[in-house]
Parts: sequence; structure tokens; C-alpha cells
Amino acid sequence: MMEKYEIQKLRELPIEKVAKEMGMKVEHHKALCPFHDDHHASLTFNKTKNSCRCYVCMRSSIGTIDLAMRYLGKDFPAACRWLAEEHQIQLEEDSSSGSSSGDSSSGDNSGKSSFDASRYARFFEHPWLNEAARRFLFEERKIDWRVVNWCRLTSWTDKKGINWLQIPYFDTDGRLIGIQNRNLDYKKKKSSSGGCSSEGNVSSEEKSPGEEKEQDAPRFRFPYGARCSIYNLPVVKRLKPGERLFITEGCSDCWAMLSAGHKAIAIPSATLLKPEDKQLLTDIGRHYQVEFHMFPDQDVPGESLFMQLREMLPQLVHHQLPPGCKDFSEYYLLGAAATSGSKEPINK
Repeated sequence: MMEKYEIQKLRELPIEKVAKEMGMKVEHHKALCPFHDDHHASLTFNKTKNSCRCYVCMRSSIGTIDLAMRYLGKDFPAACRWLAEEHQIQLEEDSSSGSSSGDSSSGDNSGKSSFDASRYARFFEHPWLNEAARRFLFEERKIDWRVVNWCRLTSWTDKKGINWLQIPYFDTDGRLIGIQNRNLDYKKKKSSSGGCSSEGNVSSEEKSPGEEKEQDAPRFRFPYGARCSIYNLPVVKRLKPGERLFITEGCSDCWAMLSAGHKAIAIPSATLLKPEDKQLLTDIGRHYQVEFHMFPDQDVPGESLFMQLREMLPQLVHHQLPPGCKDFSEYYLLGAAATSGSKEPINK
């Protein structure tokens, strides 16, 4: 069963952004309604209430989850899982169920199994990157090979031929506590406006039949019982008193920050910051006396994450990304291109 706070976080996802991710063309807070033969953009978005309504075919406004349910033809649990996968949110039901689909046969969590690290540890003893992983990390993201080695990233290909990047999560002592599998063949739908996410550039119209299997697989997968909280915790013990530690959103931004020459950790998601993560950050700040810094993503969830962190880390330093860069990864790519492969840190 999903927790109420998780459902609330999904409901708080910006509805216009979700609509665009599903392929709608949203302009001036309006879009053609996909639920009837619309020619005059009658679906109106209300950013204040984070809802939308078509005054032709809807009796009342609907929220983010309801929009995903109706547009994708999914039931409530499936729509929630889709939203979670799109925004890198790990739901409690994913770790409390032995089924890969996340279905739970019972609401009783007393029998939860913990993550079996011994089953997966050997995968990271001798990390190996296939062609898809090397292309993603070194060509697309320009990540320093030393960072890849430090993070012990590895890859694998499943029976359907889908390539996965396997991302290990360690605690501060270097013990494996969780794994995130990232689908390297995942393609987001291209919006009708011609925009496309950095995760993929193939529209649904351009997909070949053989690519359908890639779209069926989720963007992220987590092994049973995996705990993916704060990423790159082993770096904490390398900190000196008063040293800067950057907080990033997601693994990709963390790799970029490390490649730029800075010590960094990552929060799993802007939309789901768990109480235990907050406590861990507070403990790190108190014990190691570090100076926290952050480049928030240039969107509402990113700024919201910064404000949440600022409440418990009053000295957290805000850095503004330049116009046109939605996250630090994009900023890093601009710097990497400008320096022609130089490994000097980007000036702050």
C-alpha cells in the first residue's frame, strides 16, 4: 500500500509539466482536450490549484494523478507508479512487495524483507560498462572516468535486449544498501510542440515495432528491499572541517558535480525527501562541520527542495544556474564543452 504522504507528493507534481511529459502541447496554460474532438484548446490549467479542467467535457477540475489515469488509461495504482517512475520517486510499495510490478497482496508491512546486499555485491567488485553505458556516461553526459570508477557504476542487458545502468548506493562506511537500475533505452514521448526531454529524442510516431519493448520497461527499477536514500555517502568521510559539500538532485547531477571537481551527494528526488534523509543531512552537518552548497533545478520542485533543506540547514548556500540550464548537468555540459575536456572545476 502506498503511504498518504507519497500520494500527496505525486499530486503536487506540476500538472503542466506532467501533461507535456505525456505528449500534450501546452501553451499559455491551455491545451487541446484529448478527451473529446477539440479544436480550440479548451483544456485549461490552473497552476495555483495544480489542476486542469475542460469546460466542454468535464464537470469539475482534475488533478495530476487523475489526468494521468484518464490520459494513459491506467487505474490509480498504475498511474501512481507511472508518475513515480517518471520523476524518480521510489514508492514504499516498491520495496514492500516481492513483485517486480510493485503489486502488494496485503497491506501488512510487518513481514518486510530487508535488502540482501550479499546477492548483489559481486556485481560491483569488477564493474563493466557495455557500449550503451559508455555512450551515456562518456559521450552524452561527459562524466569523468574517475568518477565512474569511484561510484562503481556497472551495466547489464536483460533477456529482452534492454540495456540497464546499475547504480549502487552505499552508506558512509561503504556498505551496499541499495541499487537503482536505470533503463538506458528508455525513450520519452516527444510532445506535439516538438520539444523533447534530454532522456530521449524519439517520438512515438517514429518508434519502430521493435522499440515497443523498450517503452514497456520502466525508466527505473529497484531490487526488492533496496533503500535508495542519499547517494554517494562514502564521500562524507573524506571531508575536512569547513569543506564545501554540494547537495544535488539525482545521481546524474551528482556525477556532473564530482566531474567538475567538487565533493557532492545527491537527494533521490525533489518531490520525495524522507524524514530519515533530513536527519542524516543534519547529522552530517553537525558531525563533520561542512559547508553545504546547492544549485537548485530551475523549476518549482527544485526550489521547493532547496527551501525544505534550508529549514534544517540554515547555512545552505544557494547558487543560481544560468538562464537556459534546467539543472547542474546541463550547466556542466556547457562548461565541459567550453573547456574542451579540461577537468578544472567550473568557477562558482
